[in-house]
Amino acid sequence: MYRNEWKYYISQWEAEELKRRLLPFMEVDPYARGGQYTIRSLYFDDYWDSAYTEKMMGISDRKKWRIRIYDYSDVGIKLERKKKKSSYIFKESAPLSRQEFEWILEGKYEFLLGSPHNLCREFYYECMVNLQRPKVIVDYERTPLIRREGDVRVTFDRDVRAAAFNYDIFDPNLPTRATLEPGVLVLEVKFTEFLPSVIKELLPLDGQQFLAISKYTLCYEAAFFRTDVLAGISKTNRRGKR
Repeated sequence: MYRNEWKYYISQWEAEELKRRLLPFMEVDPYARGGQYTIRSLYFDDYWDSAYTEKMMGISDRKKWRIRIYDYSDVGIKLERKKKKSSYIFKESAPLSRQEFEWILEGKYEFLLGSPHNLCREFYYECMVNLQRPKVIVDYERTPLIRREGDVRVTFDRDVRAAAFNYDIFDPNLPTRATLEPGVLVLEVKFTEFLPSVIKELLPLDGQQFLAISKYTLCYEAAFFRTDVLAGISKTNRRGKR
């Protein structure tokens, strides 16, 4: 089932104000110890960098592959494919062991063919036929709020940063580069069935339109294109329409 996904750039002040207004109607995700967790994703792209190129070209139907962990832990490693169609997303996942992750980094993909998960076998095809390989690491700190009615999830992602060429995703001291101006966060609103009016009335802030934000492209450009320390995003782009 495809889910709705809306994204916004907001300031730290806007984030704190919005959290204060949402908390009476939502709850903090119980998996977030202390109210937040660190997400680290190793994104893959093919020989032609299709995931990056298609996003920049504005192609509506596209996909991205990644391996995701939480709080730098090897417990709960997930291979994920995220499909996107306009503002709708569909995410699939399959578990990986630490050893399987290491095999993927070493280019030993044969084990994927014997996996009981279709997603792993499809990933094997991408790696062998389209030469899909690790591209960039995306890090950020997430504060997640949930509401079971409508399967609503509102997340506040701060300190989005990139790392490339070193793919040790379990190293908490991995050198990274910031991708946003200080004090800028990414707000994401996801829901499956419907967005309750009590939540919808609080969005968007100050008339903002949701944007086609991709943390992967932000980090790709910070890692490979930008020579400045901060990949600044202007106020116009933060407030502009998609």
